[in-house]
Amino acid sequence: MTICNIVKRFFSGHRGVLFLILCMCGLCVVESMPPVPKKKAKTRKKTTVSRAKPRPSDKRIYLVHADELRYDQFQNNNAQILIGNVHFDHMGARLFCDSANFYEDSNSFEAYGHVKMYQGDTLSLFSDYAFYDGNDELARARYNVVLKHRKSTLYTDSLDYDRMYNLGYFFEGGKLIDNGSVLTSDWGEYHTDTKMAFFAYDVELKDNDFFLTTDSLYYNTQSSVAHIVGPSRIISGTSNIYSEDGYYNTKTDHSELFGRSVVKDKGRSLVGDSVYYNSTTGSSFAYRNVEFSDSVNKNMLTGDFLEYNEATGYAMATKNAVAVDFSQKDTLFMHADTFKVFTYHINTDSVYRVMHAYHKVRAYRVDLQAVCDSLVYDQKDSVMTMYRDPIVWNGNQQLLGEVIQAYMKDSVIDRAHVLGQALSVELMFDSVHYNQLTSKEMLAFFRNGQISEAHAKTNALAIYHVIDDADSAFIAQDYTESPLMKMFFENRKMKRIWVEKPKGVMYPMTQIPADKKFLPNFVWFDYIRPLNKQDIFNWRGKKKEQELIPEKRREAPVQNLKKPEALKPPENHE
Repeated sequence: MTICNIVKRFFSGHRGVLFLILCMCGLCVVESMPPVPKKKAKTRKKTTVSRAKPRPSDKRIYLVHADELRYDQFQNNNAQILIGNVHFDHMGARLFCDSANFYEDSNSFEAYGHVKMYQGDTLSLFSDYAFYDGNDELARARYNVVLKHRKSTLYTDSLDYDRMYNLGYFFEGGKLIDNGSVLTSDWGEYHTDTKMAFFAYDVELKDNDFFLTTDSLYYNTQSSVAHIVGPSRIISGTSNIYSEDGYYNTKTDHSELFGRSVVKDKGRSLVGDSVYYNSTTGSSFAYRNVEFSDSVNKNMLTGDFLEYNEATGYAMATKNAVAVDFSQKDTLFMHADTFKVFTYHINTDSVYRVMHAYHKVRAYRVDLQAVCDSLVYDQKDSVMTMYRDPIVWNGNQQLLGEVIQAYMKDSVIDRAHVLGQALSVELMFDSVHYNQLTSKEMLAFFRNGQISEAHAKTNALAIYHVIDDADSAFIAQDYTESPLMKMFFENRKMKRIWVEKPKGVMYPMTQIPADKKFLPNFVWFDYIRPLNKQDIFNWRGKKKEQELIPEKRREAPVQNLKKPEALKPPENHE
């Protein structure tokens, strides 16, 4: 038996001691290098150490290189002291540092100074200090830690990286930089295989004009999508978003928000069960229980679907859609199948909007109610035009025609213009008799929201009652025909009438003919009138025999000019 074998058997339980003695005795050969001369072994100024390359299934840590190796079982707690250009290999990972304490028995080491770990060509870990456990495949890096994975970089002071699950997590504050996005938090973890990061406590995500604050956030570095899982605020350009559940793509600025999320921009607010918003294009799509409010113009759109583009000012609401106006003491509620809002000259001092409502429009306010098939409101001229069987009620007044144009002043009706088969009806205080006025065209003027004057033009017919002011008793009924008629009201009661070239009859109340009690086109549409703001959803159309048939207007004659004869070529004269 050789001396070398005897020494090996004696020190079989102390591999580190055995290795050191063999090296000092010149009995151990370093791989791929000639035997070390005895003279250099005595001085021990520098010792080069090499180990075999690890096998894929081998969990042992292999020391590849160190400029100097020292070992003292009693002073260094059974650790091999490695100094200078230290290099370890472990299951495909390469680890470098300035110096290390190598615990071969526990298959671990402590690394000091310029610690570097490389796993393949996509992941690297840098720190000032690290403890690596080869059995658990766990690296605990401390101080000035930098974890790089493809285009993502994580900065922290304390990081534990689990190679078995490809998971790194920090707990004393960290910063992740990915494609220009900067994400910071107090605690977080990063999965290198799924590219998914989770951050918690004082989380902030910044990217150009985008800024997100939350307490819990998932972030995918591959897709650049942030998943919001708690109360969060997002500032993107002029938009401010609040959400507790949603997704935001930092590359495309597209967000998918759930759970009654709120999007605000320049005094406008959008709320819905789910909201899809892109801050680059300015487009929004909201679904179920949607509320779009404008605090500047004091109005709101609601419904189960709404589309809005903040860049163009276009909005559309449908599915139980309601337009609400808060500009007055009493709120106006209007329902239609669909609302569309168009904005012109946006972002200028000349901005104005046009709203289209169709079909089955019903509106309610305490002092004003209306129904029609379709409606257009032009903010520039403050005019609301109602089409196809429009009816407007103001207290005990009813106004209808083929087309009604209502002109607003400070959001209060100022005058109305009725075109075609105009009819104005006033229900008297006894709820039995009616003052009636009809003509082809009618103008109604309002003061403080109440009708003050009405003008009937062309083929005007009127039935009105003369009342004794002393005891409010009916004296007579007047039936009048005239080309032009004007009625004046006070407190919704007719006080006087002016008639041009009148033709009429005054009947005592007991001698009114049956065919003179009502005008030919008289109808009181009490069964259609909206009763409250909930009643605007209940469409009640006119009875078949009471529908208004539009009169055909006279068309201008078309000129029929005689075409000039074609020019004949000149005759040839010989």
